[in-house]
Amino acid sequence: MTMMADTVVAIVQSGGEFVTKDDGTMSYTGGEAHAVSIKRDILLDDLQSEIAKNMFSIELSTMSIKYFLPFNKRTLITVANDKDLERMMEFHVNSLTIDIYVLNKNDNRVIRNAAADSGTSTVETAAAADRSQPRRPTAAKNKRATRDMTSVADSSTPKGATSAVADNTRNRRQRTTDRVTIRIVPDDPGPPVVSTSTIDINRQERLEPDALDNVDMNSEIMNIINDAVPLSATNGDYIVPQESSGPWDSITMDVGQEFENVRTFRDELCKYAFAKGFKYRFVKNEHTRVTAKCISENCSWRIHASRSSRKQMFLIKKMNNVHTCGVLTGEATQPGQPRAKKQWLASIIREKVLENPGTRPKDIARDLYNEYGISLSYCQVWHAKETAQKEIHMLQEEACNQLPWLCEQIMSTNPGSVSMITSTLDAKIRRCFISLYASLHGFEHGCRPLLFVEKICLKINNQWKVLVAATLDGNDEIFPVAFAIVEDETPDSWHWFLVQLKYAITTYHKITIVSTRRKGLDDLLPKIFVDSYHSFSLSHLIQDLKAELKKGPWSDQVKEAIIDSFKGAAQAYVIEDFNAYIERISNISKDVATWIMSTKPEHWANAIFPGVRYDHLSSELLEPLCKWISMKDEGSAVQIMHALLSKTIEIIQSRQQASSTIDSTLTPTLEKKLQKETSKSKTLNVVCSTETMFEVRSTTVNVVNIGSWECTCKKWQITGLPCSHAVSVFNRVDKSAYDYCSRYFRKESYLMTYSEPVNKLPDANEMKFFVPASSYPPPTNRPPGRPKRKRINPYKTSIRPLKCSRCKVVGHNKATCEALL
Repeated sequence: MTMMADTVVAIVQSGGEFVTKDDGTMSYTGGEAHAVSIKRDILLDDLQSEIAKNMFSIELSTMSIKYFLPFNKRTLITVANDKDLERMMEFHVNSLTIDIYVLNKNDNRVIRNAAADSGTSTVETAAAADRSQPRRPTAAKNKRATRDMTSVADSSTPKGATSAVADNTRNRRQRTTDRVTIRIVPDDPGPPVVSTSTIDINRQERLEPDALDNVDMNSEIMNIINDAVPLSATNGDYIVPQESSGPWDSITMDVGQEFENVRTFRDELCKYAFAKGFKYRFVKNEHTRVTAKCISENCSWRIHASRSSRKQMFLIKKMNNVHTCGVLTGEATQPGQPRAKKQWLASIIREKVLENPGTRPKDIARDLYNEYGISLSYCQVWHAKETAQKEIHMLQEEACNQLPWLCEQIMSTNPGSVSMITSTLDAKIRRCFISLYASLHGFEHGCRPLLFVEKICLKINNQWKVLVAATLDGNDEIFPVAFAIVEDETPDSWHWFLVQLKYAITTYHKITIVSTRRKGLDDLLPKIFVDSYHSFSLSHLIQDLKAELKKGPWSDQVKEAIIDSFKGAAQAYVIEDFNAYIERISNISKDVATWIMSTKPEHWANAIFPGVRYDHLSSELLEPLCKWISMKDEGSAVQIMHALLSKTIEIIQSRQQASSTIDSTLTPTLEKKLQKETSKSKTLNVVCSTETMFEVRSTTVNVVNIGSWECTCKKWQITGLPCSHAVSVFNRVDKSAYDYCSRYFRKESYLMTYSEPVNKLPDANEMKFFVPASSYPPPTNRPPGRPKRKRINPYKTSIRPLKCSRCKVVGHNKATCEALL
């Protein structure tokens, strides 16, 4: 009978029991079987109702439905919801029949070992063996992991054990061969179905000599995985793994497929076999050619790949992708599990570290178990991650060679941009400066003459420091102007950055630059930007003040009062208010007031600052730029610069599109600020003195000069936006407040800021690595901060002398190394 495409024959079995064979596979014996045609899109409730009504007398609340994967007869998969049922249909899309096993959650007779005539379950035996051993702390409690291969047992497991299986359990515990364990734990609350199998990755069986010769990047991680101790799991300390085939469902291999080298081909072949559920062995395994076949005898599956002389790539030239052994359809099984080579595991760990350098070892171990069912101890993963990080840092030398490539791409895709690279005499790159033409044009023609210069903090990279110059557009949003990556934040590096910035900017307006006064910027800025104004960042001054207050005997409440008064003095618009705040501080401590006045208030106080900051006193508004660089983009200088420039291009393009929707005279943010001043002006009284001079009376009297755009409250002059006093005058003389706003807040200036087109850069992953005649390795710096030291054990009689892995000198380690390389 020919079945319709949307139906499948379900062979529903119940009342029997599962028997585990010597090779770990399970079979179902006894009970009854019914055949029924069901739709592939059937819901779980409908299927359960059909089974309970027409087949077996099992209550719906205690019914548990399970099945086997087509190529795996060792693991029972539970159907707990409609999504699980849909997955079951997808896994059997090429099958005309599906074996479904219906269990009663109240029935403990689930699994029986073929070697145990007494009928005792495997789970029961493992539990008994586990109880016979003394309890040890698990890795989850930060203790040393043991070599136990203990299965996880449920409290409902029958008690008692056979001696034969118990002996096998003890023998497994005595083995010291290197294994990576896979634990399969059901996610069903019913009777436990647990099996513990291992993927043997012994050096003799899994790593051929030729394969080891080709492993360079992952060799150290392989040794860590090979020599460390497997993770021990005890009751309650396990994680339910997800479907192991999920991450590689899309992996395919076919004739003509190309790979970068033989190592990449071996890794992909390992993933392919792991995803499909079969094992293979190498017939030929050389640098130039690899031939592999299915491990089953008389199976026709075979693959051959070799180096292509034309493209210098590794190419699959022959492949018979048919398994006549029946392992993929479940008709036959292979001993053990698909092999997981150590270099493959090493590459997986390295990929995870590359994706998220800040990931914790326990997260990596959890992901490996969840995604692939592979269990590694915390110690193994910790050392593997450390080795992977060293290898990633070694790749920075190769990545630094692409900085000239990045600059060339910027100049070709965005003509008019400015880029500069400097290096030392030994060809080590020290600094790179880049400014897009769209940013320079927008700053010169649409933005207010205000620049904020600051250092961007990186989360994990200590080899580079990122300096940035940015301004605010007409909508008070950050507008990046230039980026630089330098070897360290020093007066010399800041001098170089400011010189490049001065060269790139061609505006003739007097610029106000807001920055810290540290790192020599207090002296550098007046020398480089001669006709500009230098403002000290208020946030950095507050940090300096807090450090000064720690030296005194004041309470936290008094310190907060001093800091609040200091903020008030900086934000005060008139000199009288400034003096009043300083007087408050002086009443608390004259020494603190003297220190504050010694910080040059003319560089940070609104009341006496000669330039225009538009009421923006701190460079900390550039902190959001830190989020532009993800941890995975901190691996090299090229990735850092590429991430910053790509985000800048994305912002410019998005704001170009949004600018066309502005229908007000001012930008949306400034429009709201003006409306607030307008609402305040309704309660003010205006007295006319002359055609341009007016008195505005409320609790105080202020004089407004609409001819010179001034008010005695100073807010109009400092912010560039009419204050409430000025708005009340405009309402009195029937003038528009929009005519007296700074031109930088108007829609026209905003459109001019984003008028220049900007083109995206090539993806960083598409870079073609090359090694030029003059190599550009990254600088080597000692990490900042106090080096971490391990506590000395007084009971340890002999201590191995330290040897620096950086300079190879005995007596210190790399954390305290001061050698110049």
